[in-house]
Amino acid sequence: MSKPYVVAGYVADAGLPDVTGEDLGKLTHLNVAFGHVREDEIRIDHLACLDELTRFKTVNPDLVLLLSVGGWGSGGFSEAASTEEGRRRMAQSAVNILLAHPFDGIDLDWEYPCYSTAGIQSSPEDKRNFTLLLQTIREAIDEQGRKDGRRYLLTIAVGADQYYLDGTEMDQVHRYLDFLQVMTYDMRGGFQVLTGHHTNLYNSTGDLFRISTDTSINLYLSAGVPRDKIVVGAAFYSRQWEKVPDAANGLHQIAGGSGGYGPNYTTLANDYINKNGYVRYWDEEAKAPYLFNGSTFITYDDEESLQHKCRYVEEKNLAGIMFWEYGCDKTRRLLDSLHRGLNKPIDSASKTF
Repeated sequence: MSKPYVVAGYVADAGLPDVTGEDLGKLTHLNVAFGHVREDEIRIDHLACLDELTRFKTVNPDLVLLLSVGGWGSGGFSEAASTEEGRRRMAQSAVNILLAHPFDGIDLDWEYPCYSTAGIQSSPEDKRNFTLLLQTIREAIDEQGRKDGRRYLLTIAVGADQYYLDGTEMDQVHRYLDFLQVMTYDMRGGFQVLTGHHTNLYNSTGDLFRISTDTSINLYLSAGVPRDKIVVGAAFYSRQWEKVPDAANGLHQIAGGSGGYGPNYTTLANDYINKNGYVRYWDEEAKAPYLFNGSTFITYDDEESLQHKCRYVEEKNLAGIMFWEYGCDKTRRLLDSLHRGLNKPIDSASKTF
């Protein structure tokens, strides 16, 4: 690729003061989470640390700052997208935010068009209305960009499985986007009792749920999304199951309940990885690590799995990698792994982890 790979991180508003100057130099894009949609407008009055954005631009003038709007359980999208006036109001609010703050674009994280799983309003009409919403925002920020002599970005975060494609017109949606960020994490854990990887690169033998980063990316390619608009997702946190049978190191076992969120990477590194009875295992097929202590199973990304994702992005000519969430790794090893993996050639014959 002629242009640099995307290395994009999400960071919560409260975590903005903790972003270091060194890390700002390792990121190409930073998604500030989250703005919300209220009465057909994007609202950010609840965000308290936006003054940090000026510091970010001073440290790294090339850093692209995006306001991420939405997140799990954040509604208002279906209502705003349902009318021409609502779409226009939302687009104008996006322009107003771009003019008032040093953002370079907007990232929409509607979870999810046509689905009320997160407790938000939805409608079958979301499928068409989402396309119209993105078109309206694209046109509004492009018009403002012509006045300002610059280009504002529009991106979205998308679900990793077929359901998201079924609820959107992806063959049309991508035309209005600079790139889309595929949330290839949480692919397991929230609803299943069968243990497995939540951010694995490939499927592995014995896994009844045939979902992986590779499977997801192929779905989007088949839906017509250009390779250079696809950003792969990585996780700086874990998923875990309790009451797991002590067999096969806990992998692909029926647990005593569905999986939930586990420790973030900071805590994993300090207290879990080959510590306190937990053993790190590596699934060579999935290119994914996991932990097991005889009854608790934990799935996560680490430096080794991220290097494989970097290699995958390079081999598939994709746009890059994004991660959730910056504050989950105070060791800074994971961001460093992404930075090294996407900015230096990887010698697969000699690379050690």
